Amino acid sequence: MSSTHNPKSFTTEMKSADPDILNRSMGVWNSFTLGFAVVSPVVGLYAIVGVQTNVTGGGWFAALVICLIMQLLVATVYAELSSQFPIAGGAYKWARQLGGTITGQYAGAIYVCSTIAMLTTTAYTGGIWLAILFDSPSETGIMMVFWGAIFLLICMLLNLAHVNVFKSIIALGVYAEIIGSFGIALLLFFFFREHPFSELFQHLGSGTAPDKLSAFLAALAIAGWAFIGFDACSTTSEETHQPKRMVPRAIFFALGAVGTVVVFNSSALILSFDHDTLAKTSATFDPITPLVTTHFGSWIEKPFLIIVVVAFLACGASVVKYTSRIVFSMAREGNMPSILSHVTASKAPHNAILFTVFLAGMGLLFGLNDQAVATIIAFGTGGLYAMFSMTTGVGLYTRLTGRWDPALGELKLGIWGLIINIIAFAWSLFELINIAWPRTYLTSPDAPWWQIWAVPLVLSVILTATTLSILIRRNK
Repeated sequence: MSSTHNPKSFTTEMKSADPDILNRSMGVWNSFTLGFAVVSPVVGLYAIVGVQTNVTGGGWFAALVICLIMQLLVATVYAELSSQFPIAGGAYKWARQLGGTITGQYAGAIYVCSTIAMLTTTAYTGGIWLAILFDSPSETGIMMVFWGAIFLLICMLLNLAHVNVFKSIIALGVYAEIIGSFGIALLLFFFFREHPFSELFQHLGSGTAPDKLSAFLAALAIAGWAFIGFDACSTTSEETHQPKRMVPRAIFFALGAVGTVVVFNSSALILSFDHDTLAKTSATFDPITPLVTTHFGSWIEKPFLIIVVVAFLACGASVVKYTSRIVFSMAREGNMPSILSHVTASKAPHNAILFTVFLAGMGLLFGLNDQAVATIIAFGTGGLYAMFSMTTGVGLYTRLTGRWDPALGELKLGIWGLIINIIAFAWSLFELINIAWPRTYLTSPDAPWWQIWAVPLVLSVILTATTLSILIRRNK
């Protein structure tokens, strides 16, 4: 790693380096709702339940719980860092401050590309839910891209609107998830449960995975999608009041609350329906609505779809804000065009927002080809775990070499901080390899080789392009 500045000078550097700073308009509740909306129980669970059942056959509940516990350890490292370095860009800025400018450039490239892929994925799937809500056909690639673009446009407008409008929509999304999806799960669990708790651990290895070990590892990889996005609280910490105290709390609250809802909702679904029904609906894009209407009746279909769409819109709008702050921070540091660091009179980075939406819109065009869009979807998770690995790795290295003193932050964990950091790094690296590992049984039978190798291929392209950029800059 290249040389770095003294972390104690971080706050002074932040204040004096550039007049383009963001408006502190978020309290701990707003930071929590942003993180909750990005992680999103509805988006996370509904995106994985069908794939989990199809690939593993069942018994994926244990993998979900393990993934949540380990992600809470990763979130603890993020909380430690944010309690000392509360600045737009979060993990990108930490990598640059602690690991040096070159490390920061690699981190920024991976971070932006990963979150753009995450936004593209959210827009693509959210657009399909919009189409279902309005009874519009979305089977063709053109229509999927059209509805995804409509979804993305709404998310952009929410980010360009007054900050109070944005806050209200995100809060509405959180209420919809808690009252709607969690409320329905409660009813399923207490009044429509058909199986004993042992059902949560049955049928592992009866899906497309060749054996139980392969099924379990695949379940861990798929579960990873459900618990990403809590770092949104840290990327927007420059806009949060008392960030050194409030952002760590928001990180824990967001991931903890989402994790609780996802784990409970998944158990309610598994225990309320027979295995054959779950397997049958898992072959469709929407495996949840048919299950819900089975017990509650067809009248609930439209209200349930509205809840899902509101949750997706809150998630999409939050991911736009989350990603645009990384773009803004990189531009302010000179790693992207400086125009992207300009802010409006209300201290909002509109240029960064428009640029973020533009890139995600370009990514949506891959939706014209099912295999191409599947590559982006796969990379969205893998890229973010690459970022988790880099952040926990830089944190561990600088902690051990004395470049970072966690005791200077508001969150003081002592020796436990080191132990958690070691485990979090080991987990992040394992999960990155697990997600990136090529598996033919996770794709369609006619998938091309480059789709199976999507994560390592895209990461290699990003790292190569970043290396060339660094070398070109040096030789100028």
